[in-house]
Parts: sequence; C-alpha cells; structure tokens
Amino acid sequence: MIAQLQELRQLACKAENRRTETGIPRVAMVQGEIPEHRLAAVYDPMVNIILTGSKTMTIGDRTFHYDPATYFVMSVDLPAIGSVYPSANQEPYLAISLTLAPAIVANLLVDLPKPAGGELYSTGFSVAPVTTDLLDAWVRMLRLMGRPNEIAALAPAYEREILFRVLQGPLGWMLRDIATPDTALSRVGIAIQWIRENFAKPLRVAALAEMAALSVSAFHRHFKAVTALSPLQYQKHVRLLHARSLLIAGEGNATSVAFYVGYESPNQFSREYARQFGLPPSKDAARLRR
Repeated sequence: MIAQLQELRQLACKAENRRTETGIPRVAMVQGEIPEHRLAAVYDPMVNIILTGSKTMTIGDRTFHYDPATYFVMSVDLPAIGSVYPSANQEPYLAISLTLAPAIVANLLVDLPKPAGGELYSTGFSVAPVTTDLLDAWVRMLRLMGRPNEIAALAPAYEREILFRVLQGPLGWMLRDIATPDTALSRVGIAIQWIRENFAKPLRVAALAEMAALSVSAFHRHFKAVTALSPLQYQKHVRLLHARSLLIAGEGNATSVAFYVGYESPNQFSREYARQFGLPPSKDAARLRR
C-alpha cells in the first residue's frame, strides 16, 4: 500500500492549489494551500482520496477528519467548509477525486448481486480506510495522464473498477442508493438538486416533500440525516456561498447581491453572512481578494 500511495503522489505531483483537471473524465487533483473561499463551497458527489497531508470537512454540525490511506464519499451535493493541512514533515496537501455519475453506477449495479439497502435515515457522506485493490485501480487510472491516447479506451474500465471497489466496501450502500430511484437518499437528492438550481426562490418544504414522494415529516428526517441540515438551513448555506463568490468576483455590492441570492432584507443577509464567515460581507470579500 505504501508503494501505491507513493506512485499516486508522483503521478499527481503537478496538481495546483485549485481543482486541476487531469484530462481524464471526472478525475481531478489538487495540491497545496487551497484558498479559504474555495474550500467553503457546495461540493458535487464524489470519491476523494487523500495522498499527503490531511483535511477536515464540516457539514452542518458534523465534522470529519481524513488523512492518507482513507477515502471520502459524498453521495449528494452538500454545502461544506473544509480545511487542509500539510503532513507532519510539511509535505503539501495532495488529493485526487472522482466525480460520481449516477448513471455509470446504475449501469454497474446491473451486473452485481443486490444486497440489503442502506440504513434508515443514513448520512450522505462518510470516511473509510482505503484498500490495496482500490489503490491499484487509482494507480492505473492516473497512469493514463501520461498516455492520453489510451484514455478513451481504458478510463471507463478503470472508473468502473474504482466504483466497484467502493461498492464492495463499507460505504458501498451510498453509491447504490444514489443510483437506485426508490431509496430515500435518491429522493432527497431530487429535492437537493431543486434547491441548488432555485436557491433564490422561496422554499416550500411541503412542495419539496411532494417532489421527493415523502410525507413532510419523513422528508424532514431524511433530509437532515443525509445533509446534517434542515431544508431551510441548506438553502441558506447555498445562498451565502453563492453570494460570497459574487462578492469576491466584484459582481455587485452587499445589498445587490443579497437581493440576487434571494434575501428580502440586506440587514438579515449581513447578519447571517457574518455569522457564517466571521466578517460582514464587504470586509470578508475585501480580505479574500487581498
């Protein structure tokens, strides 16, 4: 396992301190001290492996810590705040990720026996130890960066193997649930996608529950279990993260951005922004731009 991790570090050594594309579909890498505002974001569903250093992810009231020889699975779009750290001997943080495509997972499930589903009211994110077989698949995948003419032919097979190894592990049910239409996780995912695409609109929980084909009480329980947030808290996090991106980019002042992301009161927006990020909107954006 040590040799595999070392080869993966060498293969990913050209990553930058932002999401760095590899030329392989859905596979990316990142290295170094990542800007704070890039770590506070709505994360896409993914499998993420830490190669050097460590990372914490806070989602709602839950915080996970993971380091080399662990992998992180996020099965739904989640607003999270992350922090990365170098290794004990000051090697920079280094990680690789595979963005999940539910259709590919569903296609893979057709060829596998059907086990019991996930636990009731289960989370949409967790951490587990890597295995030798999982690292082997990742090594073959990243080697394709040096053989771009082989990507089209081999990357789909290696992606299926990575997903297969995750499916065989303790977090496999998370992948099964996002690719199986009748699970609570996939139903909550429909509501989450609606909020992400319509975050500036008023949110009616009853309408979201109907969309997810769940009762209002069951929808609340499942949504909180999956995301660690209530639907309204989820919307607020998405609004604030989007507002922060706009302010950093200089696309409006605090008042105009507040209205754009759906707030009716700029004062309420400023209060909630400061509570989330530690400073009022204009001061926080100016600090991050510097």
